[in-house]
Amino acid sequence: MPDYEILELILTGANPRGDVKPLAKELLRRFGTLGAVLSASPERLAEVKGCGEAAVALLKATREAGLRLLRGELGDRPVIGHWQALIDYCRARLRHETNEQFRLIFLDVKNQVLADEQQSRGTIDHTPVYPREVARRALELGAAAIIMVHNHPTLAF
Repeated sequence: MPDYEILELILTGANPRGDVKPLAKELLRRFGTLGAVLSASPERLAEVKGCGEAAVALLKATREAGLRLLRGELGDRPVIGHWQALIDYCRARLRHETNEQFRLIFLDVKNQVLADEQQSRGTIDHTPVYPREVARRALELGAAAIIMVHNHPTLAF
């Protein structure tokens, strides 16, 4: 199924009686990929003619559903035994971010995910990291290990 058809199915919920194919194709033209459309900010999505509040809400909900699915898969299995699942999750979470992020994935003694949190968000070329905050949060959660993830929006992830 082509990306524009997936977008059409999502967008039909916002406009069940209208032709959403032109909007789906315009979104792909403007943002490039299905992932970029789903990851675009609500403000940028709303700039596209025909993409109203309901369409934006459905697009953002679809992205969140996908992330929760990945989070569920990641949280149900030992992370160390499933590096590819961890990499896939991090790519889905960060691939289309336009600003640098520093994320923390906290693990218990069985390498199960306790929490996945954004520790800081920066600009296009840097993000601050505060070791005190990382350690404080790890102690709060009783984490046995931490996976630290940092993206570079100007590079392909």
